[in-house]
Amino acid sequence: MSHETQPVPLRYGEAVLYPPAVPEPRMLPAEIPPGVQYVTLPGGARTLAYTPTTPAEPVPAARIPVWAKTTALLAPTVGGGIGAASIGLAYAAPGLIALTEALWAAVALIAAGGAALLLGRTRRAPASTHITQHITSAGFFGRARGTIQHR
Repeated sequence: MSHETQPVPLRYGEAVLYPPAVPEPRMLPAEIPPGVQYVTLPGGARTLAYTPTTPAEPVPAARIPVWAKTTALLAPTVGGGIGAASIGLAYAAPGLIALTEALWAAVALIAAGGAALLLGRTRRAPASTHITQHITSAGFFGRARGTIQHR
């Protein structure tokens, strides 16, 4: 028996149809981009591949500007300062609250004292005046005469 590979039908008695062989598309030499050539692979197949034309010289790295270095060095410092300030405010918060309440109490005391002074001056009654009046008359329909004395 020979060991040739034969197509296996999907069902018993059914023929397997193979599509007709289509020739591989070929590029014209004018269509090949620069840097691409036909290469023969070790298996004998020919294909297109990129080939190095000349060894490229390494491009010198661009210098980093001084402002970029300074910014990169300052960024962690600024972040650390903000973090330290937030921790300090967290510890100082109870004292700051007490201080603001004491300041508001002082403002209220000054306002109340100022209001008392203003009200005390405006409501102070003037010194009382004592008036004495003497009226005299001669007869029932006589003319009346009087004197007023301020003390």
